Amino acid sequence: MGILDRISTVLRANINDLIDKAEDPEKMLKQLMIDMEKDLIEVRKEVALAIQTEKRLHQQYSQNEKQALGWEEKATLALKSGREDLAREALQRRNTYQQTSVGFQSQWETQNKNVEMLKGQLTQLESKMNEARIKKDLLIARSRQAKAQQQISKTMGKIGESRSLSAFSRLEDKVMEQEALASAYGDLNMLEPGAGIEDEFAKLSANSGVDDDLAALKAKLNAGS
Repeated sequence: MGILDRISTVLRANINDLIDKAEDPEKMLKQLMIDMEKDLIEVRKEVALAIQTEKRLHQQYSQNEKQALGWEEKATLALKSGREDLAREALQRRNTYQQTSVGFQSQWETQNKNVEMLKGQLTQLESKMNEARIKKDLLIARSRQAKAQQQISKTMGKIGESRSLSAFSRLEDKVMEQEALASAYGDLNMLEPGAGIEDEFAKLSANSGVDDDLAALKAKLNAGS
């Protein structure tokens, strides 16, 4: 896969769609990150090679341009010295370097445009990677939360379907029966002969105390009159 195809494939990838379709989102997300990291490394290498080629072409263009200028100066010097033959030879070499320079210039300009385009696409890819890194922890947390919720629901379902709840219900009914029976026995004890005699005597004692207080109050009033 070429560099443009590699970048295009990664940029077209919709992370959310891929995760939604995955049976294990967390596993899918981790694998996706690994694949994208590998692609990013390869793309960076290829962009670096493209930049290297662009710099080499520019260097070759500059060198040939410099040589052409140098031979033109030599042709001028030879002509001033009356050496037309040397001037002619110098101009021929100048033309050769100029033609070569023009060729390298054309290649360099084309490569320069390609490099700028690749840099822009690499920036998009790195941005997408940053987006994926930011989303990764959040999506993994959501996936784990969903799994935990599913497990809780399954466990609750098993508890609801088991005999444990009905056993608890029967035990509760049994305790309520025992409480009712104890209350009934208490009521029966109150109905037995002699039950409550102590209460009657206690009432008489209380009434006697009140009668004494009443007599004392009457005596006090009579003495005052």
